Amino acid sequence: MTPKDFFAFAEKNGAKMVDLKFTDIFGTWQHCSYPLSTWDEGTFEDGVGFDGSSIRGWQTIDSSDMLAVPDPATVKMDPFFKSPTVSVLADIVDPITKEDYNKDPRGVAKKGLAYLQQTGLADACFIGPEPEFFVFDDVRYLSNQRGAMYEIDSSEAAWNTGRSEEGNLGHKVGYKGGYFPVAPTDTYGDLRAEMVEELQKVGIVVEAHHHEVATAGQCEIDMEFSPLLQMADQFMWYKYIIKNVAKRNGKTVTFMPKPVFDDNGSGMHTHISLWKDGNTLMYGDGYAGLSEFAIHAIGGIIKHGRALIALSNPTANSFHRLVPGFEAPVTLAMSQRNRSASCRIPMYSGSPKAKRVEFRCPDPTANGYLSFTALMMAMIDGVQNKIDPGEPLDRDIYDMTPEELAETNVAPKNLDEALIALEEDHEFLTAGDVFSEDLINSFIKYKRTEELDPIRLRPHPYEFDLYYNA
Repeated sequence: MTPKDFFAFAEKNGAKMVDLKFTDIFGTWQHCSYPLSTWDEGTFEDGVGFDGSSIRGWQTIDSSDMLAVPDPATVKMDPFFKSPTVSVLADIVDPITKEDYNKDPRGVAKKGLAYLQQTGLADACFIGPEPEFFVFDDVRYLSNQRGAMYEIDSSEAAWNTGRSEEGNLGHKVGYKGGYFPVAPTDTYGDLRAEMVEELQKVGIVVEAHHHEVATAGQCEIDMEFSPLLQMADQFMWYKYIIKNVAKRNGKTVTFMPKPVFDDNGSGMHTHISLWKDGNTLMYGDGYAGLSEFAIHAIGGIIKHGRALIALSNPTANSFHRLVPGFEAPVTLAMSQRNRSASCRIPMYSGSPKAKRVEFRCPDPTANGYLSFTALMMAMIDGVQNKIDPGEPLDRDIYDMTPEELAETNVAPKNLDEALIALEEDHEFLTAGDVFSEDLINSFIKYKRTEELDPIRLRPHPYEFDLYYNA
């Protein structure tokens, strides 16, 4: 779309307002709304100003002025404003140099795709994420000097089999018993269908929706694979729509990886493939039907896996999910079909076009622009340097001995380990100036000072169980 097309679209849909959205380093949408009458075609060149020092991890107060330049190709009708409102995504620009801002995640994805083409290895990258989430009826949490607590509840939860509900009808979802049950056990079919309808209205192709493994309302809605930048844009819409549809139905959604103790967490298995001239580069006569190109690309993922996880699993809570026993892969190895390996090669289809690798570590707290691009950059590095991924892991990891596991490359055990890995291994990200040192350093600094340090300072409630009477 051109700016002229944007205004024609707005007029056709009776829009009175325009909502400008952009993404911060950590994958959260920011927005500002304007009367449509205050914009003209020049807005798409000049942008609109905002305070960059008020965005986490961005500018200092002495250089706070920034520009958000709307991309007319991203125009949609926002489903949730009462007044008809067009929504448009923005790229961030320095107001003085007019250069793209090096901490803008959408800009990073664009630079990554440009670098991919510059290498001559491929000209397209397709992404198919599988974000999972929980639907709760109630959530409460508190942390102060006097105490700390959280409490979640769901009418589906296994812990409510004995609750007085003025007629408890049973049909609760058991722990690890939520995969594919029909109604009345799965109570969220209609809610997910409503979410799908709203996703379709903004142009997102949905393949399926279903209940997931965990109790207490864990769900999944799968999007059809798309080019990387388009999918990163769609992922932002995905989270926005699912949360707001839940809210208007009196429910609350969380994409926290591990909100329920002792049951499966929410992941975002990420399928990725590289293409050139309209043909896949992943299919061949090697292991699991992979090409030599694909095997080296997987080698890049495995080599840089610990650093990738800092971006694909970017919260302290992420590492309560990345533990053995809950379908969360902690072994950095490749395998066909094996869900305990970080790099799985799905074998559902024999079509060359379906050949891909599924990186199973990520979770939906990731910033898609950064996580998807970093995954692609690791694959590029693997191909360029012909990195060997090692022997496939075609066995159940839970049957391996401690000695065998000790020789296996594994995921970081916590966010601190992941950040250290990113510090020590990020040259593959800065190739072609795709990721800047400034962005990586800001990400690491914020995570340490604003998340890890505050967690270290606070006693954990379970410590009272362990130590109060010591």
